Amino acid sequence: MATIRDVAKRAGVAPASVTRVLGDYPNVSDDLRERVMAAVEEVGYQPDLVAAGLRRGYTRTIGVMINDILNPVVAKWVDVIEEDLRAAGYGVILAHSRGERDNDMSNLRLLHQRRVDGLIASFADDQHDDLVAAVKGLTIPVVLLDRQMGLDHLSAVVSDHEYATSALVSHLIDHGHRHIALFTGQPHAYPSRERVKALTSVLHERGIPVRPELQIVGRGSEGYAASALSSVLELPVPPTAVIVGNGNMSALAGALQELRRRNIRIGEQIAVAASEQSALATLHTPAITAVERNVVDLGKRAAAMILSKLATGSSRAHTIVLPTRLVIRESTDWTYRG
Repeated sequence: MATIRDVAKRAGVAPASVTRVLGDYPNVSDDLRERVMAAVEEVGYQPDLVAAGLRRGYTRTIGVMINDILNPVVAKWVDVIEEDLRAAGYGVILAHSRGERDNDMSNLRLLHQRRVDGLIASFADDQHDDLVAAVKGLTIPVVLLDRQMGLDHLSAVVSDHEYATSALVSHLIDHGHRHIALFTGQPHAYPSRERVKALTSVLHERGIPVRPELQIVGRGSEGYAASALSSVLELPVPPTAVIVGNGNMSALAGALQELRRRNIRIGEQIAVAASEQSALATLHTPAITAVERNVVDLGKRAAAMILSKLATGSSRAHTIVLPTRLVIRESTDWTYRG
């Protein structure tokens, strides 16, 4: 790899002059700058951004920690955030936890070693004691993305999962359902906690017993959802309605495939709803009732929030709660009379 000495030799200047140009020092002549930059391109010199950042006190990079890249919503967040941060002159270091809380800790250590200037995080486990302690000790600005940790100094952008899930459960009860299954992610992540809380609360309010065996958690995949659905359908009293709470579209696909395998007709024998809007929910026949939210807005607000903190140095914390709405379709818009 080319070094500063290689650049200096090609430009015919001292290494210190190269350092002055690359470090944006004042009082550098246009001629010197042009010679050095031409030499940089010719020899293919790549600066050590970490070392340069240590000298300057910043690296112009932001860490983005995500829970599950297989989730199309998460992939959209990454795309939106990276685009907005790049436009503001920041690079992104992406860390993927794959739904494992131990990976949260190792990823956090990695980003700390890379000296990122800020962090946008959607942790696998936002309640893990060791993680909470580690985040509490960070000296860089942090913005939580659809997560909550109970730390007063952290800002967050979240969706109102409880509202939409409450509306969905009420809708199902109004249409004759008393046995409602919920497949969702691990309860130590904010969206899943909110969905479980909403289901439990509405059932209590309507005088309907809560059946814990109908609540199954796991990483959203076709296999997980198919297995979860198979297990609850084998119960002595199976559910008449199923909410696929994992945002990953694969989970919905797995549930639909299992129903097709069993020749169970959606909209006649069982109601199916999804906690995340998707093309599959819209295009399936019958169309699947789903919770809708502005995913792009969520990512953009998280990016804007971290950029604002970096620009102002503000440590003030606040949480933005973005709305959700229930889109009722044929899969649940019928009355169960069993």
